[in-house]
Amino acid sequence: MFQRVAKEILSGLTVAIVALPLAIAFGITATGTSEGALVGLYGAIFAGFFAAVFGGTPGQVTGPTGPITVVATGVIAEHGLEGAFLAFIMAGAFQVLFGLCRLGSLVRYIPHPVVSGFMGGIALIIILGELDQVQSSFLVVAGTVVLMLVSARVIKSIPASLIALVAMTVALRFVDSLLRDVSVGPVSLNSAIDYIGQIPESIPSITVPELSGSLLLTLVLPALSIALLGSIDSLLTSVVMDNITGKRHHSNKELIGQGIGNAVSGLFGGLASAGATVRSVVNVRSGGRTALSAATHSVILLVLVVGLGAVVQYIPLAVLSGILILTALGMFDWESLRKAHVSPRGDVVVMFATMIITVLIDLTVAVAVGVVLALIVHGVQSRRRKASVVHDGTGTYHIDGPLSFLSVDHVFATLRNDRTNLSLNLKDVDYIDMSGAKALLAFIDHSHKSGVELDVKELPPHVEDRLIALADEEQRDKLKTVVVDSRA
Repeated sequence: MFQRVAKEILSGLTVAIVALPLAIAFGITATGTSEGALVGLYGAIFAGFFAAVFGGTPGQVTGPTGPITVVATGVIAEHGLEGAFLAFIMAGAFQVLFGLCRLGSLVRYIPHPVVSGFMGGIALIIILGELDQVQSSFLVVAGTVVLMLVSARVIKSIPASLIALVAMTVALRFVDSLLRDVSVGPVSLNSAIDYIGQIPESIPSITVPELSGSLLLTLVLPALSIALLGSIDSLLTSVVMDNITGKRHHSNKELIGQGIGNAVSGLFGGLASAGATVRSVVNVRSGGRTALSAATHSVILLVLVVGLGAVVQYIPLAVLSGILILTALGMFDWESLRKAHVSPRGDVVVMFATMIITVLIDLTVAVAVGVVLALIVHGVQSRRRKASVVHDGTGTYHIDGPLSFLSVDHVFATLRNDRTNLSLNLKDVDYIDMSGAKALLAFIDHSHKSGVELDVKELPPHVEDRLIALADEEQRDKLKTVVVDSRA
């Protein structure tokens, strides 16, 4: 018992180190001021703690994320910080309502191409937002990116973002003057280096915003947008956690936890937050399996915040830009982009349409349009809406119908059990999209890791070709071991 608790606490410390520079960077990006450092940290502290305690995904870490930051930036610009904090509280209330109305299960029907396009669009927005720093402090931004890439390969025990943050901040204290007005001919490489500057040092305290009917009405749509995107972001992270741990999260409970976390964060002057995929994965791989590790990460950040003011002011904004740019690059679904030429054309159209609409129009509109396009593609490719799973009494499960984003959750939820061996017959799968292929490959991966003896019978040629095209090398090797009579 003691060893388990110690492992959870140590994992929380590891995640806090990863979360620290990201919370500061997202906070400053959202507010455009040095005060944003505390706003971002308070979001990681309060939303992170309460979402961990009341959420439905053990080990999931909550904090400022790309999608939330993009929306929050617009809300803060239009309504100021006080109005934004009220919007965050309202967003939290909406999320609690979503959970009570059991809307969490709807995230299961968001197609993989929509998720890929949405996250790619968010990544582009973040990168475009950092171009000013790239233009004025190219050498510092580039140095930060290179240092992170190198340190990630050489030093595995310390997060690359923290190494870059500390190393670049210390180095620039000595070479700051040498990096001003550096140019090669007419091309400016570094014209200036800007710093966060002094931030107020204070113990977090509750601030109840002033309420007025007109303001509340004005903030309904921004709050609803934050609630929707935060819910989608969090539950997609929950799905990633399920794939890693082999467990199944409680989506509606997770929404309630996220809602409570965002409401409290707004009361304390923190940024709205969501389940953070990278931080959650770091937590699980560091040994965190329960809410204790995620809550510990928030407590450690709170301890750090008390004495951070004197240090944070010396952090160059260009270093934070470098961290954000590399984080954004990691948000792209590079595997799906690389395999776009062998993916279903309809799915590729959905992915790029979602990405373009995310950048040019609106995040919520992009998800809605992406889902509608995916439904149209599905309707054209298959007249049947869902697949069914039938047990033939001999230990074989027959999947009958389209294996698509509309059916994969039901199909693989039915197949997840404690059996040590499992046989699938896919003869009657008449259509498979990118979501179906990804889900089937993930199921094969998980079965292999769990020691389940899996075999796949009567795999139709069009399904096998799709799986081979979208699988990586390791997955292709596993396919060879599980497929029986593939051309029967």
